[in-house]
Amino acid sequence: MQCTEAGQPIIKFNHCQKSIYSFSVPRCCPLCQRDVGARKLEEAPVSIANPFTNGHREKCSFLLRPTQGTFLREYDGRSDLHVGITNMNGAVYNYTVHGVQRDEAGWEQSVSIPLLQPGMFGLMDQWDKYLEDFSCAGAWLPHRYEEDQHNCYSYALTFINCVLAAEGQEPLDKDQFTEMFVVPRTRKASKYIMLHRVIEERGFYVTDHPDPETSPPPGSGSAEHRAPQHTGQDIRGDLL
Repeated sequence: MQCTEAGQPIIKFNHCQKSIYSFSVPRCCPLCQRDVGARKLEEAPVSIANPFTNGHREKCSFLLRPTQGTFLREYDGRSDLHVGITNMNGAVYNYTVHGVQRDEAGWEQSVSIPLLQPGMFGLMDQWDKYLEDFSCAGAWLPHRYEEDQHNCYSYALTFINCVLAAEGQEPLDKDQFTEMFVVPRTRKASKYIMLHRVIEERGFYVTDHPDPETSPPPGSGSAEHRAPQHTGQDIRGDLL
C-alpha cells in the first residue's frame, strides 16, 4: 500500500521510443496522442522505487529527514537535516537542544538505513535496552547540545559505534559513515525529488534513457541532499 506521506507513486512507461514518467498511465501518449496500451511484456508500465519510508515502521534503523517540513514538499537541498535511531517499536530516538527525544510521530517521510542484518536476533533482543541506556547517559543532557560539534548526528553515530564495539568491530568516523551509507541513499532521494517535482509541474517527464538518473530533469537544478551539516560489510553490511 502506498504511504500517503511518501507522495504520489511515479510510474514509467515506454512510448514513441521514449521513457515517460508520470503519476499514472494516461490513455493517450502525451507526445503523439496515440493509445498507450502496452503490446509487449517489456512495454508494461513499472513503478519507480520510492526512496522514502515511514520511519515509524522501521526497526533498528538510522533515519534522516529535514529539520522542518518534508523532503518532497519543502526541502530545497540546502536546509538542515535531522537524524535519529529507531527502536524495535518504531519510536525515533533523536538528540536536540531539549535532550534525547523519543518521537512517536513526525518521521513519516524519511530516508532509512537499516542497521541490522536479518537474523541477528540476539542483538535485536537487546537493541531497545542498549538504546535506552545509551540515551540516559549524561553526555546527552540538554545543556551538552552544541549545534556543530555535539548534535543529532554525533548522538546517532556514537550509538552505532557503541554497538560496533560490543560486537568486536572497528568504529566508523563521520566521513566514513556518511560516504558508505548516507550519500548513496540521499543521491537517490535527490533525484527522486527532482523527478517528482517536474511531474507535479508539467504532468510528465520524458527521457531517451531508461533511468532518469542518467539525465536529471531539465530546469530542476543540480541540488542534491547534503549530509547533515549539524553535522565493510557487517553493523556495516546494512550495517551490522
